[in-house]
Amino acid sequence: MTTTIVLGDGPLGRAVGDALRARGEDATVLGRPAGGHHDPSRLRGPRSVVDASRASAVAGNVEDALAAGCRSFVIATTGWQADAERVGAALRRAGAAAVVAPNLALGAALFLRLVDEAARLAAALGGFEPSVVEWHRRSKADRPSGTAREIVRRLSAALPIELDEVAVVRSGSMPGQHVVALDGASETIELRLTARDRAGYAAGALAAIDWLTSQPRSPGIHSFDEVVDALLARRPAAPLAVA
Repeated sequence: MTTTIVLGDGPLGRAVGDALRARGEDATVLGRPAGGHHDPSRLRGPRSVVDASRASAVAGNVEDALAAGCRSFVIATTGWQADAERVGAALRRAGAAAVVAPNLALGAALFLRLVDEAARLAAALGGFEPSVVEWHRRSKADRPSGTAREIVRRLSAALPIELDEVAVVRSGSMPGQHVVALDGASETIELRLTARDRAGYAAGALAAIDWLTSQPRSPGIHSFDEVVDALLARRPAAPLAVA
């Protein structure tokens, strides 16, 4: 029996499917349907659905999968914020739960927490101005990326920065790079996140599936931070070495 259906057969969808099969699961990866909606009969039975499609398809994909009886979702697509209320309402009506993230890579989740702390410290000291640069493959549609939007959201909690100040590069086949700079009068601090391939995103998708299916979750949309918190709680920090 298929344990997970991945909606979207692009590089990310294929990476998630490969990661699921590598750990012995039966995963089905479906491309975009010709009519714009998936046949519910093809979506019945899996324990989870991963959306790795495109922004305009997310809401319809979730509704199609809910109609087929799916109740556990990981949304790995970005740029669909305009439909977030519609998706959240549909999930709550059906008693279903979804993990959503601007970037499902665990390294990206840690990077965002470093951004939080850097912004807090810079605001406390004063004199530092933030900037964000993001670089993705030429074919990536959303500008800025979902990760860049989340970086700005977190920075703006402590420092003045607007989304239109993000520098966006679309060129080549770069999976993803984000640079956060805090520029002072005589020095600049930089935090850099570089994705070398999509394996990190796939690993995060699997972690989100495991979190969703390990116990009942409240209906609606859940942040990927909840998944990361659970992982960190299971892995106590290593003791400091004593010289």
